Amino acid sequence: MEPVGGGGGGASSAAERYRAEAARAFQHYLDRAAPHTAGRWAGTLLAAAVYALRVYYVQGFYVVSYGLGIYLLNLLIGFLSPMVDPELEALDQAGPALPTRGNDEFKPFIRRLPEFKFWYAITKAFCVAFVMTFFSVFDVPVFWPILLCYWIVLFVLTMKRQILHMVKYKYVPFSMGKQKYGGKKGPSTSGSKD
Repeated sequence: MEPVGGGGGGASSAAERYRAEAARAFQHYLDRAAPHTAGRWAGTLLAAAVYALRVYYVQGFYVVSYGLGIYLLNLLIGFLSPMVDPELEALDQAGPALPTRGNDEFKPFIRRLPEFKFWYAITKAFCVAFVMTFFSVFDVPVFWPILLCYWIVLFVLTMKRQILHMVKYKYVPFSMGKQKYGGKKGPSTSGSKD
C-alpha cells in the first residue's frame, strides 16, 4: 500500500538532485574563474557593453539603469571601505583596526566587500538588469537627463565623503605591489682608492 500523498516524492527528489548538481557545477566554474581576475573583469565589461547597447537601441529602461547605477555605487562603497570602520572602532576599542599614528602596529587593509564578491555582484547585477529590459513593465517613462544628473551628484558626494574618510583614517584601499624602502645603504665602493 502506498502512503497518502506519496505519488510526487520521486519527481521532487529528482528535481532537488538536479538543482544540487547544477549548483555544484556552477560553484565549480566560479572557483575555477577566481584566479583569473583580468578575464573575469573583461567578461563583466562585455556584459556591461551588451546591457548598454540594449538600453541604447531600445531607447528605454532608464529607471532600470538608474537602479543599477545606485546598486553599483553601493557595491563600490563596500569595496572601498574597511571591514572594521576606524570611526566605530575608536568608540569601541575592540578588535583589529587600521593604524592611525606612525607608531601603531601595521594592520593590513581588509575590505568589507572582497574583490571576488564585488565582481560577482556586479556581473549578476548587469545580467539581471539585462533580463529586465525584456519586460515592458520595467520601462517606466522618465526624463533620463534628470536621473543622470541626480546620479552624478550622488556619486560625487558619496565619493567625496569616502575619500575624506580615507584621508582622516589614513588608509588606501589599493595596493601598488610590494613597497620598496630606501633605508641605509652599504659602504660606498665608488670612493678614491688608497
